[in-house]
Amino acid sequence: MKTAVIGYSGAGKSTLAKRLAQLYGCPVLYLDTVQFEPDWKERDREEARGIVQEFMDRESSWVIEGNYAGFWQERRFREADQILFFDYSRWRCLYQAIKRYIMHRGTVRESAANGCIEKIDLEFVMWILWSGRTKEKREHYQGILKSYPQKCVVFHGQTDVERWFCRTEEEWNEDEL
Repeated sequence: MKTAVIGYSGAGKSTLAKRLAQLYGCPVLYLDTVQFEPDWKERDREEARGIVQEFMDRESSWVIEGNYAGFWQERRFREADQILFFDYSRWRCLYQAIKRYIMHRGTVRESAANGCIEKIDLEFVMWILWSGRTKEKREHYQGILKSYPQKCVVFHGQTDVERWFCRTEEEWNEDEL
């Protein structure tokens, strides 16, 4: 099973990606761990692309969490069995990002790059509320949904995620029998 998890910052993509990787028994790649080096410095783009390509070449089953169009996004979507899109409101995402910051303050989350201590600053808040939701970005997501309608699942809130996950877990367990 190959799963691409995409959507707005703060929506809960990493949490679901981890749960799916555990359910499917496959590795998860958090693209923030590829994008950043310690202290939130951006990694060289070609090096980052190489990391993602190697992961996809090596693994027969995977969960890849994150957007990053430059990290083989089209290939990820082509190869994915399912594309999960978190389409949460900006205010819900901000609330969850603040909650995440409080929970992980002073530490490095599993889904963050080594040496990237959890933070929340004005730039990130602006990204969640406006910069990450430009018309161009919304149209990009709509294009993905139109290009892969048979693979896409859209979540508008946590209830959607939990219902979908419970169904998926049941189906996966039935397939194991």
